[in-house]
Amino acid sequence: MDFTDPMLVLSSWIGQIVDFGLYLLWRFIHIVVTLWYIVSGIFEAIESYAISLGLVQKYSSIDIEKLKCLAVVVDIEAAQDVSKVIELLQWLTTIGVKQVGLFDSQGLLKKSKDMILEMVPRSVLLQETGEEGSSPDGIALEFISSSDNKEAVVKAANILLHKYLKSSHPGNDEGENVFTESHLNEALRVVGENVHVPDLLLVYGPVRSHLGFPAWRLRYTEIVHMGSLRCMRYGSLLKAIHRFTGVRQNYGKSFFLHCYTD
Repeated sequence: MDFTDPMLVLSSWIGQIVDFGLYLLWRFIHIVVTLWYIVSGIFEAIESYAISLGLVQKYSSIDIEKLKCLAVVVDIEAAQDVSKVIELLQWLTTIGVKQVGLFDSQGLLKKSKDMILEMVPRSVLLQETGEEGSSPDGIALEFISSSDNKEAVVKAANILLHKYLKSSHPGNDEGENVFTESHLNEALRVVGENVHVPDLLLVYGPVRSHLGFPAWRLRYTEIVHMGSLRCMRYGSLLKAIHRFTGVRQNYGKSFFLHCYTD
């Protein structure tokens, strides 16, 4: 490049100025977004404490009967802190939740279920409550991992496939080839599995994901990301449950994602 050519020098300077301007713009946007998250987190924390203290009246009453089954998902690191899980379950008992499924992908909470049942007042295993699936005086707990019910789902799928093959006729497309939720539930009952599908799924973890919770249990489930279990707040929990119970559902249930940031 001939640096003695004024036009080339000017073009080089303009390119550097444009690059520097774009860099400043990116830094500005990054600072704005960061400040927005910080302010949002502070607001969420203040609101959570206000709800916990009963200063926000609209969260003082919850129609908990609308929440038949709640599932709580925790990441592997959080699952090792059993004391926080116990505290969360004690909060849910106070709110009046009757049925909770606890999930971590490796089943760490399942190994600590005796201690959890001992520390959570009036808690029982869901399997001991019968077909009703809830405890009238306390909270019914189900411990779930990624490996649970896989064999039962395979057996249920085989039953549905066999039913389809029997109802179909070679050479045409007639026959019952659409399976509904009732078909799946009936097939699971045949293989001896009484599956409880959660109405609401609370995710405690670093990412906005169901963290491996069995997808076939999430047919009509609302998912709420609650942030880190270490930073859990009673007010945020109450707000998430209140939002779910306050939604009017005209037909079936809706599936959508809420995100809370700490």
